[in-house]
Amino acid sequence: MEIHHHEQPDSGYASHRSSFESFSMPPKIKLTELHLKHLNEQFEKLSPQDILRTSKLLFPNLYQTTAFGLTGLVTLDMLSKLHAETPGSSPVEVIFLDTLYHFQETHQLIERVKEHYPSIQVHTFLPNGCSTASEFEERYGNKLWEFNSERYDYLAKVEPQQRSYHTLDVAAVLTGRRRSQGAARGNIPIVEMDYERGVVKINPLAQWSFDQVHQYIKDNNVPYNVLLDQGYKSIGDWHSTQPVADGEDERNGRWKGQQKTECGIHNKQSRYATYLMELAKKQAEEESAATQEGEAAKPRATALSLPSMAANTTSAAPDTTPLLTVEAIVAVPGRLRRLPRVTSSGRRIGFSRRGSRTEKYSCIVQ
Repeated sequence: MEIHHHEQPDSGYASHRSSFESFSMPPKIKLTELHLKHLNEQFEKLSPQDILRTSKLLFPNLYQTTAFGLTGLVTLDMLSKLHAETPGSSPVEVIFLDTLYHFQETHQLIERVKEHYPSIQVHTFLPNGCSTASEFEERYGNKLWEFNSERYDYLAKVEPQQRSYHTLDVAAVLTGRRRSQGAARGNIPIVEMDYERGVVKINPLAQWSFDQVHQYIKDNNVPYNVLLDQGYKSIGDWHSTQPVADGEDERNGRWKGQQKTECGIHNKQSRYATYLMELAKKQAEEESAATQEGEAAKPRATALSLPSMAANTTSAAPDTTPLLTVEAIVAVPGRLRRLPRVTSSGRRIGFSRRGSRTEKYSCIVQ
């Protein structure tokens, strides 16, 4: 197994694309609703191995995304066997998002997988500008996942995923999602179009149960995470993963006690744009109220800031990771003012005014 680490400088992406919106790529593969319906009807009749075999023929620039959970390992093993059948064919390479908070057992598993599948190439993407958890915490504060889980998901998973798709020119991806995992995954099709990210998603084991996946692992001597034997059926970051009790759904140990079932990479991208747009709108409304209460007649910059997105930011390193470009439309009665420039770590963000009475503000969050 060959492992490629894709690191980005603090100044931004290699492509110089600095906003969330700019990473919305047009699909390289265009499927009509009729085509999707036909593919799903046919794939429902096939085994996972045949779905993978057909996907390799149908979809160019095909990659597998995995955190080396059981389903991903089964897919990896099946792909390895398919490639052995046709050694001249293009291999399906792997994308791994290293959040910097994976269990040590997960990293140990990757080393064992590397030995077991020496021909597989793994592309590892880290949070932008960070190579260790301590660097991440210096920049964004301790336990960001607790006080701002949306921002954590974006920085640790969503942005690196976007960057991986752009860097590798991804057109289609194989995922490890299954219907038996429940929640939002309960009725996923085998083939779907992610229009926001511009990729085709294939869920080759969508029809399989946890027991089928586990049995395949045992029958085919596939390396697996030793945490499985300790009751961890679904494994992500150490801070948001717990064992599950007998009879519980396999993903019950993820984000236990929270109203959350996904880490962000399968959520709508607009979820994060809306989140930051609401902050911009709130800032504009506060500025308008302050103006009406009799601030100085001459417009001037203020020291207002967006709600803090990080803890311990007084000693944090400058936050240069680009996030989103969002726009908030706010009705501002009376005199209109320029909003301040604030970043997630307390620095300022540029807001500009357009129009007259009903104003449209552009907010670039870095």
